[in-house]
Amino acid sequence: MIERYQTPEMAGLWADDGRFEIWRDVEVAACEALAELGEIPAEAARTIREKAGFDVARIHEIEATTNHDVIAFLTSMAEHIGPDSRWVHLGMTSSDLLDTTLAVQCKRAGELILEELDRLITATTARAVEHKRTVMIGRSHGVHAEPTTFGLKLLVWVDELKRDRARLTAAIERVAVGQISGPVGTFAHIAPEVEARVCAHFGLGVSPVSTQVVQRDRHAEFLNAIALCGATLETMAIEVRHLQRTEVREAEEPFGKGQKGSSAMPHKRNPILCERLTGMARLLRTNAQAAIENVALWHERDISHSSVERVILPDSTTLLHYMLRKTVPLIEGLRVFPERMRENLESTGGLYHSGAILLALAREGLTREEAYRIVQAAAMRSWEEGRPFEEVARADEELARHLDADALDACFDLQRHLRHVDTIFARVLGDEGAAH
Repeated sequence: MIERYQTPEMAGLWADDGRFEIWRDVEVAACEALAELGEIPAEAARTIREKAGFDVARIHEIEATTNHDVIAFLTSMAEHIGPDSRWVHLGMTSSDLLDTTLAVQCKRAGELILEELDRLITATTARAVEHKRTVMIGRSHGVHAEPTTFGLKLLVWVDELKRDRARLTAAIERVAVGQISGPVGTFAHIAPEVEARVCAHFGLGVSPVSTQVVQRDRHAEFLNAIALCGATLETMAIEVRHLQRTEVREAEEPFGKGQKGSSAMPHKRNPILCERLTGMARLLRTNAQAAIENVALWHERDISHSSVERVILPDSTTLLHYMLRKTVPLIEGLRVFPERMRENLESTGGLYHSGAILLALAREGLTREEAYRIVQAAAMRSWEEGRPFEEVARADEELARHLDADALDACFDLQRHLRHVDTIFARVLGDEGAAH
């Protein structure tokens, strides 16, 4: 368990106390369902609800002898309930309790994650709208390409975060299924109606068919959705790290009052939060791989998955919840430097207009190869001579034979790169996005 990164809500969900509370609630709900079906005395079910309790220290003490956590728990619970405890766990096997509880934990953990993800989507959307027309150079291979806006960069993240939300929502629904079907899933000793009532009590679905366990493809999907969301946060963090480099200096993660960047160099303002997020995303991917390895079990069940899940499920849900909580203030407090963006945009002397001239020549009837040769030659002269590209292009005799001054004016118009920004925003945010 990665305790340093736990929020109280997530910590309580995976701690022994929290897990045993759900175990107790599952066993009580099963007894009440059995009573409703006339399988056990109603008075016994009431007694079980009233007296059901456990002692964590006592459970661990018993487990030290039994080497079986569920038996240790049931023994501790029986010590609180008394004679009516004979009805507890009736017709059930350990995995009925464990997997139904795990479904509850995954569902609640997923809901906590979705709450933070919604906050991040809201924060990122607000910054995207704020910088909708903040012009900057776009880059491919790390090299200047053509102009874009910082708002569009953020909008890409909004769209990806929405897909993360859809994936997580679907994965939570599929992992949030319980089973109370007996030793090999045949309901030989307990009726399917008990399973249905218990699962409904916790807001869970029912696994249509199970063995002794709920099949682990569900948990693998959940952890892969978590890892994909982590990869989105990593994408955001890496971009901020690149933009914060001294040579670029277009954006910077928040730097708090009293914060220090280096023990040796007082001037340093390092992107430590973004680097932390990048590292944590690697852990999420590793855990997702372990979850895939858990899918294949022997026959109706073995326990090779169990020890792995005791680490990867608490850790992955805890890490993503923490990462989201850190990314929200990162985006809200992100320092953006439009003036520096404009400086970098113009630092190549307008070479980013080369594509527009290439297309204009093609429209005039030149082959693409011939047009490319003409424009590339002018661009290389601009680059090597340190002269503005527009100056070189307007003085180029070969270009002038095909494009007049008005045609070149249109090619060097920065607004051509911004004319569909509203349309793109509307695609992601609806009409409201286009209105800003």
